[in-house]
Amino acid sequence: MSLHARDVRWRRGPRLVLDGVTLEPAPGQTVGLLGPNGSGKSSLLRVLHGAAAPSSGSVLLDGRDLHRTPRREVARRVATVTQHAETDVDLTVRDIVRLGRTPHRRPFAGPGARDESVVEEAIALVDLGAKADDSWHTLSGGERQRAHIARALAQEPRELLLDEPTNHLDVRHQVELLALVAALPVTTVVALHDLNLAAAYCDVLVVLRAGSVVAAGAPEEVLTPGLVHDVYGVRAHVAPGPHGKLTVVFLPPEPRVPAAPGAARA
Repeated sequence: MSLHARDVRWRRGPRLVLDGVTLEPAPGQTVGLLGPNGSGKSSLLRVLHGAAAPSSGSVLLDGRDLHRTPRREVARRVATVTQHAETDVDLTVRDIVRLGRTPHRRPFAGPGARDESVVEEAIALVDLGAKADDSWHTLSGGERQRAHIARALAQEPRELLLDEPTNHLDVRHQVELLALVAALPVTTVVALHDLNLAAAYCDVLVVLRAGSVVAAGAPEEVLTPGLVHDVYGVRAHVAPGPHGKLTVVFLPPEPRVPAAPGAARA
C-alpha cells in the first residue's frame, strides 16, 4: 500500500475546503493535482502530510491512520515541498539539504558518512553543486525551490508531496525537475498549474474544483476540451504532440457579437 485519502472532508472554520476527496495512488505513480486557484490542491496536500487533520474520512499510510502515527516515523516516509518555505537563519544550501536527514538520525547526533553522501547526491540531482556553500539569502527564487526539493530528496522518502514545485523555475529547470520526479522510485503527488507539464510527466491526473474531485484518470482520459472549458473557463485544443504526450493549446475566446442597435429596447 501507500499514502491514501479516503472520503476526506476538511473544514477551515465554517468553510468546507475539501468535500469527499478520495485519492489512492498505486506505489510508484506520479499523480498530478490540477484545478484553478482555490480548488483545494494545497489543502489536500496539507491533509496528506499531516499538517491538518481531516474533519471526516481518513488518511492512511500503509493502512495505518496517518494522524495516529508518530511524526518521526511519518517524516521517514513522507517528504513535502510547500510553496512558501522561508528561513531567517543564515544557512547554506548544504545546511538546508542536511535538514532532510534529521528523521534518520538519533537525537542530538551529528551527520554521519551515509548522511553526507545522501546530501551530496540530492544537491547534484537538482543541479546546485556550484551553489552548495552559498548562503540561502543569496539564492534566486528558483534556486531556493530547488534547494527545498533537494532537502526533500535527502529524506529518502517513499512518498513525495510537492505543491507547485515549478513556480519560480525557468523552463529548463521545470522540465528537468519533473523528469527527475517522474523517474524517482517513489509515490509522488504534485500540484501543478501547467496542463502540458502535467500531461507529459504524470501517470494519473486528479482535477479538483471547489474542493471536490471532478475527474481522475490517465491524462488522455482527463484532459479533454470539455473539461478544460468546464473547470478553467477557457477554450482549448487537445491532441497528441510530437513527443507522444497530449498537448493543450489554449484558444482565444469566441468573439462577442454586439447587440443590434435598439435590441435592448425591443
